[in-house]
Amino acid sequence: MDADDLGFMPATTMAALIRTKKLSPVEVTEAILTRIEAKNPKVNAFAHLAADAAMAGARKAEAALASGARIGRLHGVLVTIKDLADTADMPTQLGSHIFAGNQPKEDTALVPRLREEGAIVLGKTTTSEFGWTGVSRSPLTGITHNPWQHGMNAGASSAGAGAAAAAGFGPLHQGSDGAGSVRMPAHFCGVFGLKPSFGRVPYTPMNVGDYTSHNGPLTRTVADAALMLEVMAGPHPGDHTSLEAGPAHYHARLREGIKGARIAYSPDLGHARVDPEVAALVAAAVAKFTALGATVEEVKTPWAAPGPELARFFWSAHLTRLIPRLAEWETKMDPGLVACIHASEDVSIARYQGMRERKMAYIAAIHRFFEDWDFLLTPAVSVAAFPATELMPAHWPQHDWDWLSWAEFSYPFNMAWNPAASVPCGFTEAGLPVGLQIVGKRFDDLGVLQASAAFEEAAPWAEKRPAL
Repeated sequence: MDADDLGFMPATTMAALIRTKKLSPVEVTEAILTRIEAKNPKVNAFAHLAADAAMAGARKAEAALASGARIGRLHGVLVTIKDLADTADMPTQLGSHIFAGNQPKEDTALVPRLREEGAIVLGKTTTSEFGWTGVSRSPLTGITHNPWQHGMNAGASSAGAGAAAAAGFGPLHQGSDGAGSVRMPAHFCGVFGLKPSFGRVPYTPMNVGDYTSHNGPLTRTVADAALMLEVMAGPHPGDHTSLEAGPAHYHARLREGIKGARIAYSPDLGHARVDPEVAALVAAAVAKFTALGATVEEVKTPWAAPGPELARFFWSAHLTRLIPRLAEWETKMDPGLVACIHASEDVSIARYQGMRERKMAYIAAIHRFFEDWDFLLTPAVSVAAFPATELMPAHWPQHDWDWLSWAEFSYPFNMAWNPAASVPCGFTEAGLPVGLQIVGKRFDDLGVLQASAAFEEAAPWAEKRPAL
């Protein structure tokens, strides 16, 4: 089996072959590192590649197979960690010169969970500076290129994870999503991305983004995401918002189908501009759900109207935490990030509290909507990939920081904590991927995975590979 085939092999297949000693962890790791060496210069998916540590982990995994030691669910399977997540044995630099070379003392909670099940960490994937933007570049690591077209946006702060998944740099990639940063790379790179219910995967140390950032998987198959979520999920004392219940049997129950599900469809949430080609691919994907046994209805979403103002206010307001850094670092920071920070530097506490009252009413309206529907389908993003040198597509209204205008479908469900996924649903005429967003009721991560798996079976995508 060559390096390319191993690079694109699903984790579920890889784990089974390793467990039965039909595949060597050393062989897998060597092959994928070879592929990364050859292809990553065209992609730039890694902020830090831990090749020597990965090979040491592979040899240890092989020895464990020979000794009869416990074999975990991800034994010998390769995984990457986003450069916003703390790792005690690798730098965590947040895509910023401010934290260049920063070495945390502890792992974030999900890292030891992955390793305890036998996963081998390949390295840290790139992120936009402090995860602030939906464009795949940072002052520290430069542009992360979309594997489907060099120079194009790979999408949001988990761009390195999405690009690595699409490029065949192993099967499992951890991302985080504060306003779409798991779902947007999935959309732009043609892979699967799941933002679970808030609290499903613990987030340590806790961040100050007003409880909107969710950890989740980016993978090439829904089954791989289900397996990875099972391993990462569950309560943790370091995160007081982590859910009490342990994970469901996501992987075992994946193929139960969605017959009888009540599905709402909104092409624009009542306010979002969407490129016609994206809209057409999403509409065609939505039509497939009727054949899967669900009832689908295009609906109005009046609850969505306050979203744009709320999202822009809080996105900028929460980044004011970086104001103390500006005096020393402003000239080395992303100019868009600096503009976003300055936009809220004079916001009063009274205005902030008033906006929070509006936000809570907005969240309540979203959950009332889901009393009548099992799922909501929308585009994942309004546009296909555009040049990563730009903050906005050329045909889009320009702004010095407001990238949210082409990503209106993501942030409502960060605020409301619903599970939401982006599933590949086709390609534009230029050969760029497009994603369909599937949103579920809060806590129904299993349902979103099942709906995603049903669509995956009806319209398979995992065998499609970028030429690189």
